[in-house]
Amino acid sequence: MIVPAETAHNSRILIVDDEPVNLKLLEKMLRAEGYTNLVSIVDSRKVMEAYCAEPPDLILLDINMPYLDGYEVMALLKELKDPLLPPILVLTAQSGKEFLMRALNEGARDFLSKPFNRYELLARVRNLLDAHLALRLTFDQKGVLEGLVHERTAEVVQSRLEIVQRLGRASEYRDNETGRHILRMSYSASLLAKELGWSEERCDLMLYASPMHDLGKIGISDLILLKPARLTDEERGIMETHSTIGADILSGSNNELLETARIIALTHHEKWNGSGYPDKLAGESIPMEGRIAAIVDVFDALTSVRPYKKAWPVDEAVDEIRKQSGAHFDPELVGHFLAILPEVLKIGERFSEP
Repeated sequence: MIVPAETAHNSRILIVDDEPVNLKLLEKMLRAEGYTNLVSIVDSRKVMEAYCAEPPDLILLDINMPYLDGYEVMALLKELKDPLLPPILVLTAQSGKEFLMRALNEGARDFLSKPFNRYELLARVRNLLDAHLALRLTFDQKGVLEGLVHERTAEVVQSRLEIVQRLGRASEYRDNETGRHILRMSYSASLLAKELGWSEERCDLMLYASPMHDLGKIGISDLILLKPARLTDEERGIMETHSTIGADILSGSNNELLETARIIALTHHEKWNGSGYPDKLAGESIPMEGRIAAIVDVFDALTSVRPYKKAWPVDEAVDEIRKQSGAHFDPELVGHFLAILPEVLKIGERFSEP
């Protein structure tokens, strides 16, 4: 990757040497070559402060210095764990293989002995800057690409969730003109999951999967679904098939969201004592997702108007939830539900029927 000369010449170069004369000489050489963003440090203890204020693109570092020698400075820089740590060009009067190897092992990228040749110094500075700026450009592009992937992924997730919610509302519109029930129910389900200590990801699954709990209603005749009177035993049997219809519609996917929705659709009418449907599951054999959906669904249904009934007062609905603890509902869940009841009521107000 070719780095434009003007980009390299704008690079920030940190020069560290305890001899002011050496600093002035290096500055003069570099400025004559077009480098203008130079920071000279005579006290090595100030290197970290200057680095953290604005990381350089190249460091020219002396080895023999008071307070902190070059090796100690490199050790401190390593501790920063900067993924784009700039290259270090060591400039020293010391000679010998052991000094060279130690400098390279401690983190130096290149080594130049004093007195150095001006053209050799400038060539190494340019090469090191080119390599570092190319690496930084690649790193930045990687960040941009990751950002784009994250953005596109978020868009896909949002689109998928919107489709899921609209699918849930499609079934809800069959017997609830506004579709507000699924909003109250799904937010309450997520809230109850949070009260149980579920992770944010699992709570989100409850929020986005529970709107499809009654998806199977799309397969039920309006004559039964909207009947303004008590259903006959035969009609009740047909009505109960909505749980298996919904589960069938949602089955066959490896998607975690759809699988969670399938479980909820199939089991949210099961009862703790085994008298529910479709499989008469009892106790902990009922998936927790179904148990959560059951209690919030019933509470909202009790406090909402339906073609066959008026809305119950909240205190009567709460009494019914308590009465059904250990029968219809998981008794432990009833306790958690009552603990969040004030927040559930706020959700009800937020998504109240117009």
